[in-house]
Amino acid sequence: MDKNTIYNKVDLKSFNSWKVGGRAEQFLICDDKAILSSLIKTKKIKLPITFLGLGSNLLVRDGGVKGTVIVMHGGLKKINHDEDNLIYSEAGVSCSKLAKFTAGKGLGNSAFFSGIPGTVGGALAMNAGCYGSETWDYVQKVLMINLDGDQVERNKLDFKINYREVKNSNTDEFFLAAWFKFPKGDKEEAGKKIRELLAHRKNTQPLNCPTAGSTFRNPQGNFAAKLIEDCDLKGYRIGGAQVSEKHANFIINLGDASAQDIENIIIYIQQVVFKKKNIQLKREIKIIGENIGI
Repeated sequence: MDKNTIYNKVDLKSFNSWKVGGRAEQFLICDDKAILSSLIKTKKIKLPITFLGLGSNLLVRDGGVKGTVIVMHGGLKKINHDEDNLIYSEAGVSCSKLAKFTAGKGLGNSAFFSGIPGTVGGALAMNAGCYGSETWDYVQKVLMINLDGDQVERNKLDFKINYREVKNSNTDEFFLAAWFKFPKGDKEEAGKKIRELLAHRKNTQPLNCPTAGSTFRNPQGNFAAKLIEDCDLKGYRIGGAQVSEKHANFIINLGDASAQDIENIIIYIQQVVFKKKNIQLKREIKIIGENIGI
């Protein structure tokens, strides 16, 4: 597909890590912030707008997505180390690339990004994190775009940041890029840490099947995976979707799952855990789209 070109009725299965879902009413891959601003200003982009990175941490319903889906990964991928010792990264850069680039510049504490299977844009939107660190621990400022096509810089104080949640009082804005500040580190030590975290991820997560990462947030003082496992739900299956035998907080597509299969398992897990443990699991993954085809 040509970048910065608007297409109609594009199948989204290839653009999300669960490999399910319907079509986008409109679709484009963006690699130029100025062109994106122009397309919005001239109202060539149909609302609502949905931004996608790698499509991880996301369930696209079988009926597809109304409005315009804008894919950042493969497009907005600029990353650099500026004169203020900040790492500038556009929203389409993968988190693993951010980790490796930062480590290569002799900066520390970025290794955890290698364990996040998404892009910088998605990490900013949900304050993604793992291994005790979170995205917004290192954000200095961000570049946003609004529904008028205007680009605006905002600092950390403009957002309310919580565990796996970022709230912006300007609700019609979306992340285009961010500036991160990391402490000085050691290149060799940082590289070693990244390799260790990637190995741990490979050994503990079901990466051989389509999945969207952790399905539920960890309740305070507990772990979603342990709660699900304690409720004997490992291996539970609906249609082509299954609770992973390797990690209970992962739902995998065995090959022929529908988005509805996956959503039904999510609802069932919540019901069982609440009934047996009196704990309401909250989704970490985001669900978008329609149940009836657009």
